[in-house]
Amino acid sequence: MNKQLLFNSFLIANAVAVFIAPLVRAEVTQVTSIRLIPTSSGIQVVLETTGGTLSQILTSSNNNIFSANIINAQLSLPEGNRFYQNNPTDAITAVSVTPLDSNSIQVVIIGKAGIPSGEVNQSDSALIFNLDNNTDSLSSEPAIEADETPEAVESSELASEPEVQVGTNEEIELVVTAKREVFTETSTPLYTINQEEIQKQGANSAAEVLRGLPGFAINDAGFGADIHTGTYYRGHSTNQSVFLLNGRPINTNINTYHGATDLNSIPVEAIEEVELSSGTSSTLYGSEAFGGVVNIITKQGQEVPRLNALVEYGSFNQSNYRISYGGSVDNLRFNLGYEDYEADNRYAVPKGAANRDSEGLLFNGDTATSNYFGGISLDLNSRNTLSLDASKISSRRGLLYFGFPLQRDRLDHDAFNIGLSWKTLLGEGEDSVLKTTLSYNQDYFNTYGPTQNIFYRTGTLNSQALNARVEHQWQTSSDNKLTWGLDLQNSYLNGDVLSTAPNQLALNESENRDRLHTAIFALNSWKISDSFQADFGLRQNFNSDFGSYLNPSVGARWAVTPTVAVRGSWASVQRNPGLDQLYVFDAVHNWLPNPDLNPETGSSWTAGVDIQFLENLTGQFTYFGSRLNDRLGVLSGRWANIGLVNTNGLEAALRWQMTPQWSTFLNYTYTDARIETGLERGFQLGLIPYSVGQFGIGYTRGGWQLNLFASYHSGARRAFFNNPGESNKDFSPSYLNLDLSGRIPITKNFGITVNLENLADVKYEKANRIYHPGLSLRIGLQSNF
Repeated sequence: MNKQLLFNSFLIANAVAVFIAPLVRAEVTQVTSIRLIPTSSGIQVVLETTGGTLSQILTSSNNNIFSANIINAQLSLPEGNRFYQNNPTDAITAVSVTPLDSNSIQVVIIGKAGIPSGEVNQSDSALIFNLDNNTDSLSSEPAIEADETPEAVESSELASEPEVQVGTNEEIELVVTAKREVFTETSTPLYTINQEEIQKQGANSAAEVLRGLPGFAINDAGFGADIHTGTYYRGHSTNQSVFLLNGRPINTNINTYHGATDLNSIPVEAIEEVELSSGTSSTLYGSEAFGGVVNIITKQGQEVPRLNALVEYGSFNQSNYRISYGGSVDNLRFNLGYEDYEADNRYAVPKGAANRDSEGLLFNGDTATSNYFGGISLDLNSRNTLSLDASKISSRRGLLYFGFPLQRDRLDHDAFNIGLSWKTLLGEGEDSVLKTTLSYNQDYFNTYGPTQNIFYRTGTLNSQALNARVEHQWQTSSDNKLTWGLDLQNSYLNGDVLSTAPNQLALNESENRDRLHTAIFALNSWKISDSFQADFGLRQNFNSDFGSYLNPSVGARWAVTPTVAVRGSWASVQRNPGLDQLYVFDAVHNWLPNPDLNPETGSSWTAGVDIQFLENLTGQFTYFGSRLNDRLGVLSGRWANIGLVNTNGLEAALRWQMTPQWSTFLNYTYTDARIETGLERGFQLGLIPYSVGQFGIGYTRGGWQLNLFASYHSGARRAFFNNPGESNKDFSPSYLNLDLSGRIPITKNFGITVNLENLADVKYEKANRIYHPGLSLRIGLQSNF
């Protein structure tokens, strides 16, 4: 099987090389600036370019929407990779310029009563849309000379909506000022990954997306993924970080492995972008952020409706179906989607592996998830926007459970999340923004299975939470920004425990518990000078179980030169025990609850530097640390506060856009999470590797993609349920994994996707006797209409 896969891979790689070779010599035109220039009769939309004229422009119109697809072009704007302006004139609802794919862009102009009349002109340095206020159609005219382009100020800050007087003979100058910022001006590093990069990786879940970001060590993604082996950010578990969906919490109030936030069930088709922050972010989003804050931002509909679909099949009976449809109608934007993934994961594993049957194959490692998601956003007027989004997740999988040889437990997970938000601009300007959010989150976990093929046990954890948040962002002056507000969460947990084992009959129970948590927060960012910024945060918490406590934070950033900035942060943090740890017996692990548990408390800190080595080469280097008191763990079969953990580490992230077609990145994280008390004093925390690294290089052009990814893992301490002759000091072996992904365009909107994982065909141990199968293949069809 592996030889055949390798042969197929060789044919595919050669086919890609043959097709790409003649394309490498062509140049991609860069759109470096977008300008809106009001005129006496309407407006001009100017796309300034480098690299010559635009090779192909395909225009279409429907109702009141005009669109122009510009082939062999890329956006290279100071403000990012998207341009959007609401209501530039009385006759035009919106103008947007966005990537259509990796090597083409789309201009969309929406009229209020029809398509604005005008013409499209091109010169050696610009593409110009001349629009009149009356409605008719846009026509393409001969090129104009470059010096005929009117002068205007570059549009860089898209949040503003300048007033434009229409129908006068007086020329009106649109003035929007900004400077190019390579790094976000924050006291801790901010990492982002967008949908284009996610698609290049071929990720199938949020866990696989985060695996490629700095600071993360993820053992439970991909083949043999088991919820026990864990996701760690800077040495801390998912329960010690804050996970958000569009800015609202999705963490459960459960802390056992079978009830923690399940990143493998979050669909990637719904994701627009993932943001990773830390430090003073704990003031805004939660004192539990020992590791950091992960915000998953879902897609909103683009101006022109678009249908995206993917069908993929692969090794070990993998099947993946994704479909989404998004667009806009007048002031309404929408996006709807469905995703389904299955794999039986019946592959050969070596002797000593977890769940190895008599045929030498992995069993009970199958997984199946299905997800529905959708969102709508309505601009009530120019100053008020109402948004609603919801998702429904169903996951069914087998558990490998710390490498037990004959594990047959099953885990059913059903989740539902819905959120409603209202954003309004207060006053007359845009320096005061109020956002109100209401949301509901439910996570239903049911673990069940036989015990020694004699007794049966099941554990059900039904977690629900109602959340409300009011946040006010106030630019009190040009140098000072205050963000303050109120968080409110009411959590509920129903726990049902049933075991037929005679020694556990007395522990069978049904528990119903709830918890109220309120927090008042304020974060002030003060730009003391053009190069120095200081952040001060306070979060006052009120908890029905653990009383009142204060978590302050501070941060600072100093731009030493235009290309070098140093930064640092410190935050006080607290994580309260889960309702299950306090009150519910765990029949699966045989762990007793403890109502006398104390919260985990401590602090976290960072110090680092951001460097722009070249125009398109940047680096972010960060030292991070934390001190965690009263760490929660299991002692003699019962939850307990078992000691102190000190964590220190280093984090590096390099990004280099070598040419418009070629890009590369390198991430490295070193984590020393040292136990300071108890019998394991001096040991590294179990399942957390000292070193992880990721390297990627990619080529993109005209719909073609070729990406090579390498992942290094230094191995982790086994720590749990060791085989005879093994010590709890032992580490699993290190490994290096190589993956190749690509896309072959058939038409402009249709292509073949190819993913080859583990090119070296090595059955390495991922964690705790859970093994990778070696070389595997996924191939599919992707369309965008």
